[in-house]
Amino acid sequence: MDKYLKAIKQNVCSICVDSNEKGICTLNEKETCAVELFLPQIIEVVHSIESNDKKEYFNKLHEVVCTGCRTQENGNCYLREDANCSLDRYFPIIVDIIHKVDRGLI
Repeated sequence: MDKYLKAIKQNVCSICVDSNEKGICTLNEKETCAVELFLPQIIEVVHSIESNDKKEYFNKLHEVVCTGCRTQENGNCYLREDANCSLDRYFPIIVDIIHKVDRGLI
């Protein structure tokens, strides 16, 4: 788990809109990074699919992770609808990072 988190922090946190120019997270204690919160489930989703179609990954992500998120209600997510869900925004990059870690490239 640590190797995935480290690789994600190096490659996603540095570009995340919720980080400062040094890649340090600016979320406060009342906010939670969805990527860190759901990392075990994210890894499980990525490992459960072998496809080049990112839509398959997103469908599975929404089925497994998003249904358990507190911002989800009746199939709608106010963060995702406002393009403010870090997991949804960076998921294609996260999928690639997990695959690279698995192949020993990161």
